[in-house]
Amino acid sequence: MATLKTKIKLFLEANSKTWDKDKVSLQDNSDGNGTFIALWNYDGLEKPTDEQIASYETAGNTAEAAQAVLNKRAGEYKQLKEQLDLLYHDMVADKGDKTGEWFKHIKAVKDANPKE
Repeated sequence: MATLKTKIKLFLEANSKTWDKDKVSLQDNSDGNGTFIALWNYDGLEKPTDEQIASYETAGNTAEAAQAVLNKRAGEYKQLKEQLDLLYHDMVADKGDKTGEWFKHIKAVKDANPKE
């Protein structure tokens, strides 16, 4: 189930707005009722109804799944300085193509963590 924040971000994007912590905030009172919109201050855009928010469930699930893949990939990529070293050695060896070690490393991470 997509988080309320994700669904609201999608709602805002669909209405040519972006998340602004000074215009929207979420709150959870730990009373079992879950998270809700505590502040909504967008000019020209009414606070979304529960039905409008619910309509972003599928898109929200998709966005969160894609972000989870990107987060997993980020943890598996070598550090930037190591990637630059791989690129340097590939260039020296005239392997600035798909035969280079940098490309093989990046491809292995992407193949192990497909976006679907």
